[in-house]
Amino acid sequence: MSQDAVEADERPQPNPPRPDRYDVAILGGGAAGLTLALQLKQARPDTSILVIERQRHPVPEAAHKVGESTVEIGGRYLRDVLGLTEHLREQQLDKFGIRMFFSAEGNEDITRRAEVGHSVLPPYDVSSFQLDRGRLENHLAGDLAERGVGFVYGKVEDVDLRPGQTHRVTITRTDGGSQEVEARWALDATGRSSLLKRKLGLTKESEHRAGAVWFRLGHPIDINEWSDDPAWQGRIRSGRRELSTNHLMGPGYWVWLIRLASDSISIGIVTDPDLHPFDRMNRFERALNWLREHEPQCARIVEAHQDTLQDFKVLRNYPYSVEQVYSADRWALTGEAGLFLDPFYSPGFDMIAISNGLITDLVTRDLDGEDVTELAAIHNQMYLTIGEGWFKIYTHQYPLMGSARVMQSKIIWDTAVYWAVPALLYFHDKIRRLIDYPQLVWGLARFQAAMDHVQRFFREWNAVDRSQLTDSFASFYDFAFMKRAHIDLVAELNDEEFDARFADNVRLVERISGQLIKTILDEGSAEEDDEPTRAQVERWRADGELMRLVEIYEQDRAAGIVDDDWVPAAQPARA
Repeated sequence: MSQDAVEADERPQPNPPRPDRYDVAILGGGAAGLTLALQLKQARPDTSILVIERQRHPVPEAAHKVGESTVEIGGRYLRDVLGLTEHLREQQLDKFGIRMFFSAEGNEDITRRAEVGHSVLPPYDVSSFQLDRGRLENHLAGDLAERGVGFVYGKVEDVDLRPGQTHRVTITRTDGGSQEVEARWALDATGRSSLLKRKLGLTKESEHRAGAVWFRLGHPIDINEWSDDPAWQGRIRSGRRELSTNHLMGPGYWVWLIRLASDSISIGIVTDPDLHPFDRMNRFERALNWLREHEPQCARIVEAHQDTLQDFKVLRNYPYSVEQVYSADRWALTGEAGLFLDPFYSPGFDMIAISNGLITDLVTRDLDGEDVTELAAIHNQMYLTIGEGWFKIYTHQYPLMGSARVMQSKIIWDTAVYWAVPALLYFHDKIRRLIDYPQLVWGLARFQAAMDHVQRFFREWNAVDRSQLTDSFASFYDFAFMKRAHIDLVAELNDEEFDARFADNVRLVERISGQLIKTILDEGSAEEDDEPTRAQVERWRADGELMRLVEIYEQDRAAGIVDDDWVPAAQPARA
């Protein structure tokens, strides 16, 4: 048992259940519900909170849950908003960013695969984490018990939502008894079971389709040991490859490898079901056979340690959306109880961070006597806009994963614009206050327009791309605009300075978008014998929105504003 688990046992146990009234009932005591409870307690210590959870704490380490990796917004939330720095540093792993390896020559030798990721450690205050979810949830449960948060272990059978009155929650406890509690706010963190969403008929289908299987092995696989080639080893100047969220990528799929502090490793296969039928990997032996076919080097490592298999889980079609997440009638959804995007880029804790912050704002204002009717509608629209915008990063994009040059360009672009705009807003606590900054709303609209057009451009480029990319390495900090956008997340900016930085970053997004488009247009125009490419170039040239981005790039370049050449150089396809 870990030190955290021992400490959790020694702390005061959760308050005994009592048929009473609470300010807040949180349905679900996983990561989303527990972090929400902590944020509410920190913001308003007198708030009475009951957490209702099926599984008694302490839960097992290397828990049977998805969501072990964070990126910058989620890292900021855990480290700085919730104040979990000590736990994260002592009981979890600092993440060495995202890292991608693209398919090459049968995926037998990782050194032959084009790679993108960090070559040096980023500063700690913009870092993220690899999370053992069991350790995190045990730590949070013990902390919340000490703060006076009540726990009932059992199943929520029903929630009677009563506008104008307290809501009534009916629980079947794990000890066999039943209980009813009343709460002013009912906050659903029940995960994919989505209790309130189902009850209120708020489910919304997603156009994005993908499935995942994943398992954990009780052996700390180190991807850096897959080759002793000195040139490949020398790409990393500081940091450890094994602490990245490592992605092995191919046509219509990616495989994750995530080290956990408990010395387990999480391995997942995520696919477009139209390209990789789900029933070919929905059991461990089938998943191993799939790895043997598509990722043989990885498969050999898994085979060598399959006797340490700890669990195996599947999700046939995981993405989904939602019609509404917050209501002035004093209910809200958070985490997977609302929407779920995709594990690629690890946005899960980002969405929890944003959602929990908006919910905390609503609940504390309401409990302090403020009318939150208008604010609930604004926060609801803001969260849904962010979620639907981020869906476009994934929708119909999995076929790109087999094109190394297109996908590397997309990863660099996606990462740069994430740091430049949404992460900048979150790090400076602007998301919950956007209504007070109309100039930021206008900038976000421009950002979203660029996002829509560039994601479409990636798909169209992929359809005609014939190049390859092998043996190369692109470090995020190789590009000055990316390094600046990343480190500037923690710059101490007053409102005037922030407005200027945000405007500059929106312009940066448009400029590097134009740079990408022009680079590919120029290449395509030179392909005299490639009729499909030349036809696509003509369609792009007739596309006013794409050419507007090119014009912004050319205007800034004429003004002396020049960014690094970040689009990887083309290599001719082999016969």
